[in-house]
Amino acid sequence: MNEIIKNKVCDEEELHKERIKTALEAMPSEENVREMAERFKALSEASRLRILLALSGGELCVEHITEAVGGLQSAVSHQLKTLRLNKIVKCRRDGKKVLYSVSDEHVLTMISVAKEHLNCNE
Repeated sequence: MNEIIKNKVCDEEELHKERIKTALEAMPSEENVREMAERFKALSEASRLRILLALSGGELCVEHITEAVGGLQSAVSHQLKTLRLNKIVKCRRDGKKVLYSVSDEHVLTMISVAKEHLNCNE
């Protein structure tokens, strides 16, 4: 009986070693992990999330984003700057207006999954 328990412990230890090896191989660099954390932080603030939800329909100028999310234009501009610095939104000039859009469709996918998860009872 002791031999069976000993073999089971050895098998579990080998399995855990293999899982650790797999985790280490898949781990991004420390710099990339920090960058990911910063982007998640930027996404986690409610007013920035509302801006991204507004931009999910396409590009908008600050005036229209402000109208869509409510609030003050100066606050929206401040949040757009944070999103831009974190490479989550991009902007382009069209005459006198600056139009903003989501820079990476993956961000919209993450938001969509988060919205779906709100209705998940598990």
